[in-house]
Amino acid sequence: MIKTVVSSALPIDEKLRIKKNVITNGNSKKRICIVTGTHGDELEGQYVCFEIIKRIQENITMLDGTIEVYPALNPLGIDSITRGIPNFDLDMNRIFPGNPDGSMAEAAAYAICEDLKGADMVIDIHSSNIFLREIPQVRINVDDADKLIPFAKMLNINFIWVHDAATVLRATLAHSLNSNNTPTLVVEMGVGMRINHKMGNNLVDGILNLMNNIGIWKDKIDAKLIAEPTVSRGDEVIFLNAAASGIFITEARNHTIVEKGEEIGKIVDPLTGKVCQHIFATQKGLLFTIRAYPVVYEGSLVARIHRL
Repeated sequence: MIKTVVSSALPIDEKLRIKKNVITNGNSKKRICIVTGTHGDELEGQYVCFEIIKRIQENITMLDGTIEVYPALNPLGIDSITRGIPNFDLDMNRIFPGNPDGSMAEAAAYAICEDLKGADMVIDIHSSNIFLREIPQVRINVDDADKLIPFAKMLNINFIWVHDAATVLRATLAHSLNSNNTPTLVVEMGVGMRINHKMGNNLVDGILNLMNNIGIWKDKIDAKLIAEPTVSRGDEVIFLNAAASGIFITEARNHTIVEKGEEIGKIVDPLTGKVCQHIFATQKGLLFTIRAYPVVYEGSLVARIHRL
């Protein structure tokens, strides 16, 4: 059943509508919510929404409870391929939990939070931006780690990154929901404005596995098919940044082990033909982020490594 979560007037007699698909079967009162489309340039979640709905509808007798799928929290952003909310100059994931008496964007954020509250689990799916390519990962606030890591391990992803509390933005959807005792996992994968079917299918397998473990999905997923993720905490993540401006060239691939001193890539000057900087791994580790957009400036992030 398609339901409207938010409906707001736009100029010239148009409407902003944020919708969800609610699928219910069986007697269980448990509820899982899949949300995505907070950023208009992050499209991996669109495929995941399609695939999870398709699989559940094809095997509806396996569902015992409710799944709610929100493909586009920021539909104007997706329509215009804009990261934030067009015309408001706002990153939607910086205004939660919103304000019912605020601007249209703040009122929409408030309505979304209220609609999600009380779910047994919320999975908030993001892509990377257009600049970085990420392996599938779950990002968790250290304050919620003990509660959420066991669920994150069910999602068939490669990496769990536990952030220090000081680095977590408190105006995000996930922080707002976790602070109100609605467990929420943030998934990040791929690169902006693109869809990777393999990553999406793997995550759908993981979502069904999590649903089985919390009692909403009867069809058990073979545990051997679910990836065992690397868990990274605190200072185990190394950031590699550009020391020069230019074009970043690399043959490195995500989800590989790099050795200390191994070249990750180089920054070149297309005008002079010179190499401005060779970028080397400072420690042995798992390469889980690599620069996708080749133009860099001094200080630009080019890679992240989980130290082994």
